[in-house]
Amino acid sequence: MNTDKEKDIQAILDLIENDTDIIIPLGNGEPDQILTAIDENPHQFQSLRIHQMLELKGRNYMNGAYPHIRYFSYFMNSFARKAYLNGNCELIPNHFHQMPKLLELTAKKPLVVCQASPMDTDGYFSLGTVADYAAYFIGKVPFILQVNEHMPMTNGQNRIHISQILGFLTHNQPLFTIPAPPITEIDIKIAEHIAERIEDGSTLQVGIGGIPNAVISLLKNHRDLGIHTEMLTDGISELTKAGVITGKNKNTHVGKIVATFGFGSKDLYDFMNQNEQLEMLPVNYVNDPRNIAREDQMIAINATTEIDFYGQCASETVAGRYYSSTGGQVDFGTGVQFAKNGKGFICMRSTTKNETISRIRPILAPGSVVTTTKNDVDYVVTEYGISQLKGKSLSQRTDALIKLAHPKFRDELLFEAKKLGLII
Repeated sequence: MNTDKEKDIQAILDLIENDTDIIIPLGNGEPDQILTAIDENPHQFQSLRIHQMLELKGRNYMNGAYPHIRYFSYFMNSFARKAYLNGNCELIPNHFHQMPKLLELTAKKPLVVCQASPMDTDGYFSLGTVADYAAYFIGKVPFILQVNEHMPMTNGQNRIHISQILGFLTHNQPLFTIPAPPITEIDIKIAEHIAERIEDGSTLQVGIGGIPNAVISLLKNHRDLGIHTEMLTDGISELTKAGVITGKNKNTHVGKIVATFGFGSKDLYDFMNQNEQLEMLPVNYVNDPRNIAREDQMIAINATTEIDFYGQCASETVAGRYYSSTGGQVDFGTGVQFAKNGKGFICMRSTTKNETISRIRPILAPGSVVTTTKNDVDYVVTEYGISQLKGKSLSQRTDALIKLAHPKFRDELLFEAKKLGLII
C-alpha cells in the first residue's frame, strides 16, 4: 500500500494553501494536533477561514487573536460561545441537514481536515464517530487526515480512500468522552409522559441530556424499536445490547441503526467499532425531513429553554442571549409531521434558577430566537404533564401551557393571559 502520503506536522501545514476554507467536523472529528499547529503557527498563513459546528477545545484563532484567521461556528460549544459573546467569532444560522449546502455556498476554497481511524487493508480510512457534513465532501474536495488508533472504524458512507486525500499524519490520543448526565426525579416525571406514548416498533430520534437518558431508561420493556437519529448515545447502545432495538419494522435501512455522529463514553465508541448494524450517513441524508418522514411511528424528542403562550420555542437562547444554535431540532420536528403516526415532543423542566423563573412565559424573553415555530410544535412536556398543542387554538394552547407550568406561577400566568386577551 502506498504510504508516501504520511507526513510530519510541518509537511501537513505546507499542504494548506492560503485563502483556504478549512472545514472541521464536529466533536471527535476534530483533529487536535493539526489545529494546535495552525494555532501555534498563524503567520505561516496570510488568510484562513475555519468552519465548524461543535468544537472540543478553545483556541487563539477562535478568540480573534489573528485577524487573518476567521472562525465560523454553526453550533456553539462553550469555547465558541464565549468567543461569540465577546464578538470574536461568527455564528451562521442553519438547519443541520443544510450544512453541506451552506458550506458549498460559503466556502470558496474548501479543504476538509479531520480525524480518522487507521487505514484498512483496502486503503480506506473511516471518519469514525462522525459522518456529519464532512462525509458529504468525500470525493468532492481535498482531505487531510489525522489518523488516531482510538478512532473506531465505522460502517456507512463515511469511509475515504487514501487516493482521495492530500496527506495524513498519525497522532494517537484517547477520544473526548462525555459523562452520562445524572437523571433527576423531575427528568423521570417528564420521561414517563413521553415513554407511555412510544409504541413498540417505533423509530426514535433522541439527543443528549438527563431527560433523553431518562426516556431511554424507561424503554427496556419495549420491543423492536428502530433508530434514525442525528446523535448516537450510550443509551441507544445499551438498548441495542439488551435486544430492544432491532429496527425490523423500519421502512428504510431495515435492521440498521442510522446516525450521523456519536458522542458519549468509551463504551459507546467500542460499540461503534466494526458494528455492522450501524450506518453512519451524511447529515444531509439523515436529517432531511423527507427521509425522516419515511419512517412510520417516527418519534422526535427535543428540548427547549422556554416557550410562550403561542407555542413558540426558544431553544438556542437563554434569557435572550445566544447559547447554541438550531441543530437538528427543526429537521426532526418537521419530519415527524409528515411521518405516518409521527410524534414530536418538546420537553423542558417547568422552571429554572431554583424555581425562581418559569420557562413557560406569556411572551419570550427579549432577544430570544424562535427555533420551533408555533405552527410546528406538536407535544409539549414538563414534569406537570403533557399536552398536544397541534390543532389547538391560541386560547386552548394558553390554557394547556398554564396547566403544564409550576403551580407557583399559574396564577401569574393566568393574569398575564387575560391581559393579552388570550383567555377571556
